[in-house]
Amino acid sequence: MNRLNNLFYSRDASMVATDLLGKILIRKIGDTVISGKIVETEAYYGSQDPASRAYKGYNNFAKLMWDRPGKVFIYMVHANWLLNIITGELGEPSAVLIRALEPISGIDKMLINRKMPFKQLTNGPGKLTQALGITKNFNDTDITKINNKISIIDNHEKLNVVSSHRIGVSKDVERKLRFYVYDNNFVSKK
Repeated sequence: MNRLNNLFYSRDASMVATDLLGKILIRKIGDTVISGKIVETEAYYGSQDPASRAYKGYNNFAKLMWDRPGKVFIYMVHANWLLNIITGELGEPSAVLIRALEPISGIDKMLINRKMPFKQLTNGPGKLTQALGITKNFNDTDITKINNKISIIDNHEKLNVVSSHRIGVSKDVERKLRFYVYDNNFVSKK
């Protein structure tokens, strides 16, 4: 299986969000490998997207959204770290939020990190970062580089993808920028 490269992320956020479904997110902690299949994502854009961290323009908080595609952008919402991957072209802010994973490996470690039942380990953006031990220390990591503690690899799996409105977004609610795998038990909300 191949690690996704910069070209994969150098596309429109909605395309990347859709194409990330079924890919495998891998987190290495020492000799332990924790992984899960991405089953839910959301796309965010720049100044034209009032729900985006980049909506108000370039600022220190969201400056990574203007960086190279494939960079990790971590920020906190409601005491939870959220994992985003920068997409599009350099200087044009957009990102994909990883909302949910289906656990594959390292489940014992996930259970220690989250202390929750199996079905609730990774079925939300804050839940998956807690289960995988992803914190602000991953901010600005290039997910396309070899030997990182976090990566995404291709899985070549064909899935039934559904689009809907983003979760918890009260602005720009017309656009369907949330994507998830139909009938997957680890999707945060159906």
